[in-house]
Amino acid sequence: MRPGHALVLFSGGQDSTTCLAWALTHFAHVETIGFDYGQRHDVEMRVRLQVLQSLRAQFPHWAERLGEDHVVDLAVLGQISDTALTRDTAIAMTAAGLPNTFVPGRNLLFFQLAAAVGYRRGLHTLVGGMCETDFSGYPDCRDDTIKALQVAVSLGMGQRFTFETPLMWLDKAQTWALAQQLGGDALVATIVAQSHTCYEGVRDVLHAWGYGCGTCPACELRRVGYERWRAADTGKPIAGA
Repeated sequence: MRPGHALVLFSGGQDSTTCLAWALTHFAHVETIGFDYGQRHDVEMRVRLQVLQSLRAQFPHWAERLGEDHVVDLAVLGQISDTALTRDTAIAMTAAGLPNTFVPGRNLLFFQLAAAVGYRRGLHTLVGGMCETDFSGYPDCRDDTIKALQVAVSLGMGQRFTFETPLMWLDKAQTWALAQQLGGDALVATIVAQSHTCYEGVRDVLHAWGYGCGTCPACELRRVGYERWRAADTGKPIAGA
């Protein structure tokens, strides 16, 4: 068990659910925080509560460690962003070489606001599901970005914060495997049936890997990772477990 308490940036998706399970395994007290920024797939704001309920019901040893959930109204981010995640726009690549699902400044704001909440509540470890292995090229998901932000936030708050990103060097297949290691079949089943990743917000089609349209980049990444994990030897140790 690690010292201190943790605050998990929790969207209700596969990655953040796995990170929450990781935090509940490593810390005596864990709280969660979500951000309502006018995202096109706003279904995640409802799904995240279902995931929390499922974790409390299925994992009593985690339930006693799982504390308060916080939601921050970040509508201004959606108002100033012109992206496929905040507008009804087709997903495509931009001239900058990034997909138009990139919301500039999103993770930077998430961590800064989470730190403000953590400062007030004595939660000095912030946990996020950012990943540089299987990702869409978002610059605010990179390890260098998160490390630099940790330094800036700690200096600006006058309080040392630690930013944990347990999925940073895992691909999606390894993320599925980590979930299996942390919570067994029950956690995998919760991620499949309860979590949400699809950019289109589709919740009426349940695939083997979860709900989604099956064609957007988020669904494709999740599906391929699930299929690779199912086909591989999941008994091998996964970094970060």
